[in-house]
Amino acid sequence: MKPVPKRTLQVKIQGRAYKIRAEGDGDEASVQRAAAMLDETIERVRIRAGTVDSVDLAVLAALNLANSLVNERESKGGTTAGVAEHRVAGLIELIESALARAGATAS
Repeated sequence: MKPVPKRTLQVKIQGRAYKIRAEGDGDEASVQRAAAMLDETIERVRIRAGTVDSVDLAVLAALNLANSLVNERESKGGTTAGVAEHRVAGLIELIESALARAGATAS
């Protein structure tokens, strides 16, 4: 099987642009939806927690999203479809990028 080429996409989270590596052409919409979901989650966390520290917000948002994933997996008897796993991988990549960027600007 031929490897799928990766390309760089730009997403916007909390008003900041991030470059994300994605596989194939059909992945862009999924990555954009994941970025929008992360952005909305961070905003909800910001309002509830009242914190402005970007690392704290990213970690709390990641925890919220991971909790949603765990609940979804448990409701399906522990099984997850390949599409959901791919989507989660994209979310993890977005969170890691956000944390790396926050760490670079904090130092």
